[in-house]
Amino acid sequence: MDFVTEEEKTEDYLFKIVLVGDSAVGKSNLLARFARDEFYPNSKSTIGVEFQTQKVHIDGKEIKAQIWDTAGQERFRAVTSAYYRGAVGALLVYDISRRQTFDSIGRWLNELQTHSDMNVVTILVGNKSDLRDAREVSIAEGKSLAEAQGLFFMETSALDSSNVAAAFQTVVKEIYNILSKKVMMSNDLNKPDSSSFDGKTVVLPSEDNPQPDAAEAKAGGGCC
Repeated sequence: MDFVTEEEKTEDYLFKIVLVGDSAVGKSNLLARFARDEFYPNSKSTIGVEFQTQKVHIDGKEIKAQIWDTAGQERFRAVTSAYYRGAVGALLVYDISRRQTFDSIGRWLNELQTHSDMNVVTILVGNKSDLRDAREVSIAEGKSLAEAQGLFFMETSALDSSNVAAAFQTVVKEIYNILSKKVMMSNDLNKPDSSSFDGKTVVLPSEDNPQPDAAEAKAGGGCC
């Protein structure tokens, strides 16, 4: 999987991905690290919603990941709910050093499912894995929750960039794999070609888009 920055080419696919979780779990810094390889130690809470794009190459196809950073603060929930619509991927983020952010995951997952147009490829992300001495949520707890909900799982650190790219790659690759299977099935059944998504947002119908098997959930190895 190769990253490209050229703006001249037209992408083959556009995937909308949302970052979800409580305020101050590091969503904006995860995005900054992935999109620009930057980190802001004194970053302020995101107001409203902002997004950035990153181009990715998979199997010779150019994919634009349009990543939306949704504010975690309760007073902005009405503003951000509309931005779940059309999303085909999500990073559900908590802070391993703040148990309350982990306890909120169920609510955020419910909100994601309520406001999304379809089932969304989701990875549970335990961020700030560099805070070893302040850890309040174990790797085992994160993996167990991910398996129970049928999610992928990984621990990350936006500070030292550990597993950040891998988390986003996991979501993009899984969306692409689901889409590829749909195209192959369509071709086998001699249906109208469904691969002509050039430059358009990809929509994956819920009935054919189950969540990744729980056995596929992978821990980030606890690396920091």
